[in-house]
Amino acid sequence: MKIDTGKGSVTLVVLLAIWSVSAIASLPGLAVSPILGDLNKVFPKVTDLEIQMLTSLPSLLIIPFVLLSGKLSEERDKLKILIVGLLIFFLSGVACLFARSMAWLIVISCILGVGAGMVIPLSTGLIVDYFTGDSRVRQLGYSSAINNLTLVVATAVTGYLAEVNWHLPFLVYTLPGISLALSFFLRNSRSTPEPEQSIQMRHKRIDRSKLVGLMLLYFFATYAVLAIAFYASFLIDDYKIHSSFSGALISLFFLAIMLPGLFVNRIIRVLKQNVNLVSLGLVGVGLLCVGIFRDRTMLIVGALLSGFGYGVIQPIIYDKAAIIAPPRSATLALSFVMAMNYLAVMICPFIMDLFRHLFHTGSDRFPFLFNAALVFALTLVTWFRRGNFTLGLDESYYKN
Repeated sequence: MKIDTGKGSVTLVVLLAIWSVSAIASLPGLAVSPILGDLNKVFPKVTDLEIQMLTSLPSLLIIPFVLLSGKLSEERDKLKILIVGLLIFFLSGVACLFARSMAWLIVISCILGVGAGMVIPLSTGLIVDYFTGDSRVRQLGYSSAINNLTLVVATAVTGYLAEVNWHLPFLVYTLPGISLALSFFLRNSRSTPEPEQSIQMRHKRIDRSKLVGLMLLYFFATYAVLAIAFYASFLIDDYKIHSSFSGALISLFFLAIMLPGLFVNRIIRVLKQNVNLVSLGLVGVGLLCVGIFRDRTMLIVGALLSGFGYGVIQPIIYDKAAIIAPPRSATLALSFVMAMNYLAVMICPFIMDLFRHLFHTGSDRFPFLFNAALVFALTLVTWFRRGNFTLGLDESYYKN
């Protein structure tokens, strides 16, 4: 079976190899989440700071190695970088299964962050190399969908595994072994050079001003929707709703992010230059619903709307990041954009605490209402700047 790339075709197994890398990009930090509450029982002498380090240090290391991987991809063989990153990722996951102390878990998790950082930009970089035009936008949508679906499924699986043994959630960190095995098919099917008429070929270097605009938009959009992932559980507890509902709500949120990736091309053709305007509007309305209503149905509607809006924005930003750079620098441009996701995850709580202090409020609704106000402000700006590269959309994306 052959898959059209816009500049030729690839076999199904090559496509599966590329998709498998997209699937594991969201795994770092995942295995730890279901067992955080039990680590004090497993290791009675550990401090809360040590538990926080287990989640924060790997994320901190991911950022520089995402950028390093992007830089190395300009001059080095991307497949070699991918294999090295997958090998580090996989071996670290295996080592986590045998760790017997918190100190070793922290060290191994940091090494895992190094491997994951090397792999993450290639999860989209490979798509940019192998696909172009409409096929690329479609595959970036699929990549986003696969990434978020893996997050939902793996979180559920690790939750059950944690009930059996606290080591078992770390099994998800061995999934890069599948990508490692499939990566050898990439060696036998190298990507076709970008066509001469491609927009990428017009660039001699990365367009820095456009890159900065995309980075800022991606950081802001990620920061805005993280309110649901970070603060929904506190809000639901305040509403006296059973705590299990927060897990279901967050899972639905990630499912909503996944959904538009499956048909992002169709969404673009319907909304055209208004795609970011509508997507930001959905995010804002969703956050407002979560912040205002106590009804479970409206909370679900809010999470779905915000997730869907963000799920449209994400693959479009990735594609824009690719086309503002020559082919050899596309992965580097993507690495800068993707680093914004992890930066937003790291500093979102600090930003929110700062504004809570400035507004003298401890309300659990504040993160949703405040972020909704910020999103609506950007939506208004987008209404007037639909011709802007970052906020609008060129007709080449939706012309017949």
